[in-house]
Amino acid sequence: MSNPNSPTSRATDIKSASWSLETRNSGEQVPPLGKETGKKRQSFQNCTMDDATLETISQSVVRQGLAGAGENELLSTFGERCERAGLALCSAVAVIDTLHPIWEGRAFCWRNDGVQEEPMIEYGSTSTGEEAERWRRSAFYHLHTTGDEEVRRNIGAGDPADFILLDELAAQGHTDYLALVHRFAADGVIGEMDCVYTHWTTRKPGGFDAADCAALRRLVPMLALALKAASLARIAGTLAEIYLGKDAGQQVLSGRISRGVSERISAVLWFSDLCGFTTIADNSSPDEIIPLLNDYAEIVIAAVHEAGGDVLKLIGDGTLAIFKIGERAGACRAALRAEAQMKKGVKALNARRLAEGRPVTTLRLGLHIGEVFYGNIGSDDRLDFTVVGPAVNEVSRIVSMCRSVDRELLVSQEFVAGLPEEERARFVSVGRFALRGVRRPQELFTLDPDAPLTAGSVDVRQAND
Repeated sequence: MSNPNSPTSRATDIKSASWSLETRNSGEQVPPLGKETGKKRQSFQNCTMDDATLETISQSVVRQGLAGAGENELLSTFGERCERAGLALCSAVAVIDTLHPIWEGRAFCWRNDGVQEEPMIEYGSTSTGEEAERWRRSAFYHLHTTGDEEVRRNIGAGDPADFILLDELAAQGHTDYLALVHRFAADGVIGEMDCVYTHWTTRKPGGFDAADCAALRRLVPMLALALKAASLARIAGTLAEIYLGKDAGQQVLSGRISRGVSERISAVLWFSDLCGFTTIADNSSPDEIIPLLNDYAEIVIAAVHEAGGDVLKLIGDGTLAIFKIGERAGACRAALRAEAQMKKGVKALNARRLAEGRPVTTLRLGLHIGEVFYGNIGSDDRLDFTVVGPAVNEVSRIVSMCRSVDRELLVSQEFVAGLPEEERARFVSVGRFALRGVRRPQELFTLDPDAPLTAGSVDVRQAND
């Protein structure tokens, strides 16, 4: 059973249109109606928005949306403008699903009572377990299943608290609750992102009046459209980063999408793959292969990113990454830090997988330095943002030599030369080799585990302890 106070459960509460109005960190309770908060006591009055005021608020949402404002800024500015115009809002929550490998969606909160809440929460799946049950008890689920566009509970006037946490809202002094949904047409749906849910509460005696509800019905669709635009921009950034890599994704989103557009860069090149993957795949059940690849890829990717590199491509069990060179020695050290972190991660992962009775392996790594072309390669209707050039071929051949010389790490002579002189002594030559597809023989090196450490060098021996 999941912890009801966990971030996942709290996020489910939000998606369930039942934002708990407790302060998550301090435990401070929202004061009941009439008590002081951190802000000036709210003065309730009837909503007197005329058409001009409604249009002004609508246009402000449009301007913010066109300017690229984020979801939190859109919601908070909208709530503040409505409040100044006489709409007695106490809190608002906006929920929109997303397209993400981990998160099902995001919930955004605005409050005007001075109580601090996390302005944005990402939530996982609400399709199974306790989270699914809470979702089914929510006002949003009611809207989802009935096809209705709104549901209201004037809890201060005795309406039933038949959705999750409405009784808690009533106890905290909230008098009315209005949940709305704005659905997308089929062509506007991306993944599970098919609508925007919002809910609105007030502490106004008697709850929302007819003018309050009419104002929200007129204004919220504009807000929902702006929220959708902001979420789509976020999704684009997420997908570009996940599928292309952080730097390549940013390059594409900045407009570098023309075929053949590339730049010549110097970089440390990383190519790693799994030892004995073919044998493991032949002797494992099919449903073991993808989890195994995911487990080891997660270790590699995390190590590269933590050290400042960019993963460009996952090729079967292999990983191609780069460390852009600002200062050559710094890029080489970053790659070695990633290698040490990778080994530590593999050691911990293998211990866990062995305890679970699952197959384990190790990783081989080749490191090289060279000039590459970094940009768009492909056809008019299928492009890849990656690196190409002789150095890329060379690093792939270097890692393939690990098996021949029984080493998990091999680096090129150019890589060793990129390190400060005192750090080069930590590498020993394993010989000169004619690499397939490479014109000249290459001298390859590996780390000497018995070599003394120098200032600034990376202690990879701890990873093997």
